[in-house]
Parts: sequence; structure tokens; C-alpha cells
Amino acid sequence: MSKLTLVSHHLCPYVQRAAIALHEKGVAFERVNIDLADKPDWFLKISPLGKVPLLGIEEEDGSEAVLFESSVICEYLEETQIGVALHPADALTRARHRGWMEFGSSVLSDLWGYETAQDAAQLETKRKALIAKFATIEKVLTDGLYFGGNGFSLVDAVFAPVFRYFDLFDTLGDSGIFEGLERVKRWRKALSERASVKAAVGEDYPRRLIEFLEKHNSILLRLPAAA
Repeated sequence: MSKLTLVSHHLCPYVQRAAIALHEKGVAFERVNIDLADKPDWFLKISPLGKVPLLGIEEEDGSEAVLFESSVICEYLEETQIGVALHPADALTRARHRGWMEFGSSVLSDLWGYETAQDAAQLETKRKALIAKFATIEKVLTDGLYFGGNGFSLVDAVFAPVFRYFDLFDTLGDSGIFEGLERVKRWRKALSERASVKAAVGEDYPRRLIEFLEKHNSILLRLPAAA
């Protein structure tokens, strides 16, 4: 059996995708966190883009390989690890899911601008962009707990870290981003209760996220506190 090592960062949502997939597959792995502000030399030697996650794979014969990019890691796990399928069996539905995984990455791009906004105008621009993105998702969700119904998929692994941000943001102020989006809210709740999603971050995640907001002088920390 291969030995798997997930090179990680405490906050990175892309790392969380891979961690969730590993937990869903029931695969044993070691997690090594690094400081992205002070990247170790060993990491830079094996990471072509200088980013996390990386998945180190050590085979029984002693050979080693490193995968980079979260989507590639998740697809590798789906193809090689025995366990519950995280992609639909139907080729068209599977391709559709891959498209929504990319959509999730575009949501993260807007979310970065939202959490690092330093003034009200920047925040409102990104807030509107996020509202539009989640309104689009609302239209394609079913009545099931997860994206494709009642079965957990890699699309869910992509969006769970997105919703996790708002668990903290909601304590700082009411964004109104999910107002009227009942299916999205139900989906968010179901993901937050999933064991693999909970296990994808440490208990210090909220503290580290606050520290991140402070470092970027985020206006979210200067909003009227939520009731």
C-alpha cells in the first residue's frame, strides 16, 4: 500500500479539498503543514508552482512521486483508492460535476477579494459577485442534501471549504449573501455536519482566520458585530 503525505497549510481551502477526499475514501495519510510566508527549501524543490497542496506518494518498492494541484490530487484519489465513489458513474454527469468544481474555484477567487477588502466599496463589489455566484448555484441544486442529491461528491468537497469561511464571517456581521437561497443554505448546513469536512481543518482554524484578516486589514473586522 502506498504511503501518502499531504503537504498542507492550516487555512488553504484547496488543501481542504484534498483532505476531505482522503477522509471520504478512508485513506490513511500524514499531513505536514508549512508556512507559506516562509516556504522551506525542501518544499520549493518539489512544488513546481510553490503552492499547496502537494500529495507525496511513496510506493512499496521505494519509488516516490509528488502530485500538485488540488483537482489533480482529487482525481488521482478517485481513480486509485478503493472506497465510496466521489464522481458520478455517468460520463456526462461526471463532466458536469467537473465544471462545477471549476465554478467553485471562481467563487474562491471572489471570496479572496471579499475577505481582504479594506474599504466598503471593495467589499460591496465582491459581496455582489458572491451573491450572483450563489444564486446561480441555487438554480442547479436538487432537493437532496448535497450537490448531486443525497450522495457526497467532489463538488461538495470543493464547496465545503467555501462555506466554512462564512461560519466565522457570520459572527462579524450579516452579509446577506445567502438571503433567500434556501437550497444553498440547506447544502451549507449538511456540509458543515459532515465528518470529513470537520476533520479537514484543525481546532485553531477560526483563530488563524482572524489573524489572517488582521494581517490584511480586512474591513470585515470593522463591521458592526452580528447580533
